[in-house]
Amino acid sequence: MKQILIETSARHVHVTKETLEILFGKGAQLEVKKMLSQPGQFASNQKVKVVGPKNELACSILGPERKQNQVEVSLTEARTLGIVVPVRESGDVEGSGACKLVGPCGEVELKEGVIAAKRHIHMTPKDAEEFGVKNGEIVSVKVLNETGRSVIFGDTVVRVSEKFSLAMHVDTDEANAAGLSGVVYGEIVR
Repeated sequence: MKQILIETSARHVHVTKETLEILFGKGAQLEVKKMLSQPGQFASNQKVKVVGPKNELACSILGPERKQNQVEVSLTEARTLGIVVPVRESGDVEGSGACKLVGPCGEVELKEGVIAAKRHIHMTPKDAEEFGVKNGEIVSVKVLNETGRSVIFGDTVVRVSEKFSLAMHVDTDEANAAGLSGVVYGEIVR
């Protein structure tokens, strides 16, 4: 049985260079706070307020900068903000939720870009071959923990790229429902 590390992806924001400069000033650059499990990805020291019709939440910006702005929240956080969000793969923001981003130097209105990220597994092509799966395939993953909250996550999309490192990502709602804490692994059960 080959295991997959399961990580909790807390709410966060991805921004373009243009948006970063509006929020933090001309010439602003993301400062690395902590490297993440995916190669080249990091949590930055910069945070913004994500403002919805009902509330606002502080969110970390993940780097590096992206080609489009995107806000990833759990469904519970979306309700807190008062934003209706679709469950989507990262990057699929067309027609998604709207919000305002507020930084120390400015604000940006996003007409779309707020999603609840679809749970997914990052794999290299070699990992995909070993697991017998392909990019875009939908699988189920059994969580291997002893919390008394056993769960099988269905509808998990496999994402394959040479740029990835093997890890499954779930949001905070999903992690809490399964009692995930610390280092947790899962296995594909189809």
